[in-house]
Amino acid sequence: MSKATRLVDHRRIFISDCEGPISKNDNAFELAKQFIPDGERLFTLISRYDDVLADIVKREGYKAGDTLKLILPFLKAYGVTDKSMREYSLRNILLVPGAKEMLRFVKGFMPAFIVSTSYEHYMKALCNSVDFPFENVYCTELNLDGFKMSEGQSAELKRMGKEMVRLKIPEIPKRARSLNEFPVKKQNTVMQLDEIFWKQIASMEIGAVLKVVAPLGGPEKASAVSEIVSRMKADLEDVMYVGDSITDVSAFRLVRRGNGLTVSFNGNNFAVREAEVAVLSENALVTAILADVFNRFGKRQVINLIKDWKSLSSMEKFKLNEPLKKYFLRLCRKKPPKVELVTVRNRETLMQESTAFRKTLRGEDIGRLG
Repeated sequence: MSKATRLVDHRRIFISDCEGPISKNDNAFELAKQFIPDGERLFTLISRYDDVLADIVKREGYKAGDTLKLILPFLKAYGVTDKSMREYSLRNILLVPGAKEMLRFVKGFMPAFIVSTSYEHYMKALCNSVDFPFENVYCTELNLDGFKMSEGQSAELKRMGKEMVRLKIPEIPKRARSLNEFPVKKQNTVMQLDEIFWKQIASMEIGAVLKVVAPLGGPEKASAVSEIVSRMKADLEDVMYVGDSITDVSAFRLVRRGNGLTVSFNGNNFAVREAEVAVLSENALVTAILADVFNRFGKRQVINLIKDWKSLSSMEKFKLNEPLKKYFLRLCRKKPPKVELVTVRNRETLMQESTAFRKTLRGEDIGRLG
């Protein structure tokens, strides 16, 4: 995890997740799909299990995003190395349209940071692609080559993986609050995966990854936000945080409690449920518009802008960065992004619309991941 040390005159801070608000990738999913037979289904199974443990079971010591350590024994079994992760990531960066320009504008008028669950291999490649300083990135540190695996363990993990892809994927039933509210077959899947990960794999030499690797998700994202605020000598009310998934929930809650601004960008149910603003957009440049108003005038004026959002001419009231405004209107006037305040009345509708929209933008397989 990198630490930012530069102090600036202005206290307001932009912090964003990466995969979703900036890139279309789900790098860990793509690595699994590339290197593991049936890796697409295996990763989806583990990701759903991750959602259950984090949001329903609330397993002690477990946090949203730990999928990134649970998949590692299987990647290792199929010969994945740090080098192959770096090379694959470099070749397969897929940005949300306008993301590079968005970051260029934002870091031009306020301190900008990325807080991501992604592996550092991918984040270094992403930063290189968008000209973003890696020293302003918090992400998952990983030295995969440092973990040992015997040929026997490799064969056993391959066998496990082949059996796991036959299991029923444990989708969370709507409004479920405990595992007992799941269908019996899905309860059985969760119990089988508990046995596989926390007994069988944990007892192997490669099981060290479950103890050592600490994906930057859930509470760690909130901790990263707090560290950034402290280092920048700011307050949480000075933070604009952009996220899109369950791994952003803790950060959203922290920033909201501090009266900062929380924005779901093409978020899933978890993100929309916790955010104050929901954005549905094919282009990331809208994030820079919100950031510019937040930086100049604060949260209250962002709320006012969103209330008038259906009339893009309302932007004239806010004295926006002129090059940014012209560029945004040129790209988005014909098809303005949807930007709404999340309320008790519209939350369910926005959750459905945003979840559907993210699938069209990022693809069905990645879009439905937690």
